[in-house]
Amino acid sequence: MWFKKKPLTTKNTGQQKEQQACDWLQTQDFHILEKNYLCKGGEIDIIALSSNTLSQATLVFFEVKYRKNNHFGHPTEFVTLKKQHRIIQCAQLFLLKNPKLAHLPMRFDVMTFEGDQTTPQWIENAFGM
Repeated sequence: MWFKKKPLTTKNTGQQKEQQACDWLQTQDFHILEKNYLCKGGEIDIIALSSNTLSQATLVFFEVKYRKNNHFGHPTEFVTLKKQHRIIQCAQLFLLKNPKLAHLPMRFDVMTFEGDQTTPQWIENAFGM
């Protein structure tokens, strides 16, 4: 019997790259709190703590972007001001629901992948409130 390999859809590829980003972050001693955190009007791909020790941790909100190639621009170019605003609003709602984390320093990072790249390009403090 012949089986055709199911082509990766954009959603499947995005989920795969987000998982690669999570796996890589864990090798960098990040503690993943949430994946695909949904709120009204937005989503945060990954929410993580930079350390397993809460007193030394930074709360990091990650946006993960993938592009098959850069013919239409680098993946970071697709983290528009509108997208940044939605991520910030989502982060504020996350903090309202998780007040024990609100005292921590925080930042917004972007992780990008192009083509077959498996290790992300990591842009720390890519944008802010």
